[in-house]
Amino acid sequence: MPLKDIQVLNEKETRAGFGEGIYEAGKANDQVVVLTADLAGSLKLGPFMKDFPERFFQCGIAEANMMGMAAGLTIGGKIPYTTTFANFSTGRVYDQIRQSIAYSDKNVKICASHAGLTLGEDGATHQILEDIGLMKMLPGMTVIVPCDFNQTKAATRKIAEYTGPVYLRFGRPKWPNFTSENGEDFIIGKAQILSEGKDVSIFACGHMVWKAIEAGRILEEKGYSVELINLHTIKPLDTAAIVASLQKTGCAVTVEEHNVIGGMGDSVAQAAARNHPVPIEFIGTNDTFGESGKPADLLVKYGLDTPNIVAAAEKVMARK
Repeated sequence: MPLKDIQVLNEKETRAGFGEGIYEAGKANDQVVVLTADLAGSLKLGPFMKDFPERFFQCGIAEANMMGMAAGLTIGGKIPYTTTFANFSTGRVYDQIRQSIAYSDKNVKICASHAGLTLGEDGATHQILEDIGLMKMLPGMTVIVPCDFNQTKAATRKIAEYTGPVYLRFGRPKWPNFTSENGEDFIIGKAQILSEGKDVSIFACGHMVWKAIEAGRILEEKGYSVELINLHTIKPLDTAAIVASLQKTGCAVTVEEHNVIGGMGDSVAQAAARNHPVPIEFIGTNDTFGESGKPADLLVKYGLDTPNIVAAAEKVMARK
């Protein structure tokens, strides 16, 4: 499909997609339980709390304790979803996740909202840009970064059926919503090819998929053939899809709302280095913390905006 034909259905928060998805997961499976660290409102848990109060646990501002509780609940067959901001879901509780969840291979779903620069005005202390790296390095941890409301909703439902620890990352602001409403285009571990092309591969995840679509449209108008892939599952990585794309285009751009050190781009580069080395340009934050500001302004300041993706694509094509 040409990128110009991708239609925006509406603009919705990915965290709202999580709220609807967890409610549907709870309706479908009475083993699903939800824990939160004093952020039920921010994570849109109201409907789940109302209809399944016996399966909802308010842990207070005690994230480490929440992770321990979640690990324990799996022993009785429950499927616990932990919910808080991405910063508190990872950096604050890394030891508990490593020891009690990942090392023990517990079936815990770590659901992390308000990730990346688009958290906006809350500033650097909350805009975690290292979490994908932290979580993908844990043996056995699945890492998923959906791109819009519909895909976040689908991912939230489907991880209930997926055995093993999962890190699900999503965001705060309203964002273009364009994937299928039924979620059929989301398969854990399977990259989503949004457009096929022969000149350049663009791999993106999360909010940056839409920015990559905008950039791809500009490139198409300039006469370039763009292959755009939504790499929503960063681990397990769809290496076959990555290599097949690189074999066609011979170069790539990676786009993520995360530090370029340790993020999705590193995973793509490793797949390329092992299987089909090509020139790659990386769009993401460059070894820096964020700051307080409006989401759109922060994306521009840190180089995660549409013109920078276009420039990176043109630069990498010239390197072939």
